Amino acid sequence: MMTLDASLHNAFRHEAEATQGIDTASYAEFERDPLEPIIGLGPRDAPVGFFGRDPGKQEVRWAEPFIGSGGQKVRQGLYRTMYGEPMPDFDASREVGRHVFWANTVPYKPIGNKAWSMAVKKRFQPLVAEMLMTHWQGRELITLGREAFLWFGIHQSRDVRQALEAFWQRDDRFEACHTTTLCLEDGREATFELAPLPHPSPLNQAWFKRFPELLQARLEQLGVARCLARA
Repeated sequence: MMTLDASLHNAFRHEAEATQGIDTASYAEFERDPLEPIIGLGPRDAPVGFFGRDPGKQEVRWAEPFIGSGGQKVRQGLYRTMYGEPMPDFDASREVGRHVFWANTVPYKPIGNKAWSMAVKKRFQPLVAEMLMTHWQGRELITLGREAFLWFGIHQSRDVRQALEAFWQRDDRFEACHTTTLCLEDGREATFELAPLPHPSPLNQAWFKRFPELLQARLEQLGVARCLARA
């Protein structure tokens, strides 16, 4: 498992220190540092990455991303892919998550689980983009929900933003993939293959029941099932 390099880790903490709206009460409840980013880097050569909106209460509790009810749906799919059987317990969900890369648009829990404002997402975008580009060799990323997918338009040209919006309007958006490039201020860039899925929250009634089959199809489409089975 990787860790953030010191400069990027400190940059996240510095940005969080100036951010209003972090749910400090939840962090205090579980004796967690509200300035510590909740990120699950996984191995550098992880075959797939998952990109979501922001952490929730269970993520704060365990200091791991995608560990709450929605994240458990993702982890169940990963476990079934690796072992061909239902995930037995919570400990197994934590272990299976160590084989992949996890990230969010903002790695801090907001008050009331409301989506972070665009202003906050813009401030964290360069840090998250650098993390995606430098701490992970993979370039196939399963995004969860509309906000995670459209995050890739932040600090991008109008044409890039319009292309992302247009893709999200397609009926086949959860089967097709979209290619886009992230650029850092120093000129470094990387091209990602985005494979969007609906958010796996139980509140997303339109897609919640279909999420397991959509996730399985994505894992097979990206060739992840074979890689994870050998992990």
